[in-house]
Amino acid sequence: MPSLRRKLPSANALFVFEAAARCGNFTRAAQELYVSQPAVSRMLSRMEDHLGVRLFERVHGGIELTENGRILYRKISEGLNGIEDAIREIEARATGVEPVTLSVSTAFTTHWLMPRMSRLNQAFPSVDLRFQLISGRIGGPLGDVDLGMRFVQEGEMLENSVPVMPEVLLPVCNPRYQELACTDEWRAHGDTVIVMDDEERGWHARFAAFKNKTRHAAGVLSFNDYAIVVQAALLGQGIALGWVNVVMHWLAQRALVPAESELVVTDRICCLSWAPGRPPRPIVAEVRDWLIAETRADIEAVDAAYPELGLAAAVRAGLGRQG
Repeated sequence: MPSLRRKLPSANALFVFEAAARCGNFTRAAQELYVSQPAVSRMLSRMEDHLGVRLFERVHGGIELTENGRILYRKISEGLNGIEDAIREIEARATGVEPVTLSVSTAFTTHWLMPRMSRLNQAFPSVDLRFQLISGRIGGPLGDVDLGMRFVQEGEMLENSVPVMPEVLLPVCNPRYQELACTDEWRAHGDTVIVMDDEERGWHARFAAFKNKTRHAAGVLSFNDYAIVVQAALLGQGIALGWVNVVMHWLAQRALVPAESELVVTDRICCLSWAPGRPPRPIVAEVRDWLIAETRADIEAVDAAYPELGLAAAVRAGLGRQG
């Protein structure tokens, strides 16, 4: 350890380097560390001078680690993660409570997790559940969280992920809206289509009823948070594109119903992931397995409520392709 101190300009350099390497950007690292961007740049320059090697290459839009930088980042990450796990274990021993942080969307939290929060608390009374909430499309690094819900392409599942279900899409609305949509007057008027962002603005064109003109979009409601998209559908404001992993609870409760009995299964897999090179703590693995078991139970409930969808079979087929 004394020799390590001589090899670094300061102990703080380890934290600055780790943040910059993980964020891929000096500015984001500075924001995370509550220092200025020039301070981060100076510290890393001193570190490179001290070691006598380049750790970063500047590229368009950010930075990339050199080969030497990747070697150092891997070992520093392992060391800091080990320290963090030890501190958490000490805290858990002292308080009897273990924190578990989830990186999930506001929509998943609001419309899937909240209705079963009491069951989660009963299953894990000693867990302090914390959230990193994402209002738009989910993504981003997992360095500061225990579990994150992410979508990956089929065949690209990594060792730090477990599959939950394939990405399944279904147009949904509330029962009253669907009842009105069956009338001749409504068909002539057309549907209000609810969208999250411009990328999904034409989502209805994926489904046969809109392709063959038996339904048509007369208007659009657009929100930047999928939680609000689902809420608007629950309140009868139109048809929304349902990510089934988010809306399954409301489908099982029949608060939402399929606007069309047609599923679209994409080539992406919804998975639960954790930081690479860092096995999840036992309590994190237990929470992960509970979330997956609850999802599978919801799939069976929706399959029983709407057998014409063939949801369970579609999920099995999608997971089978992954395996």
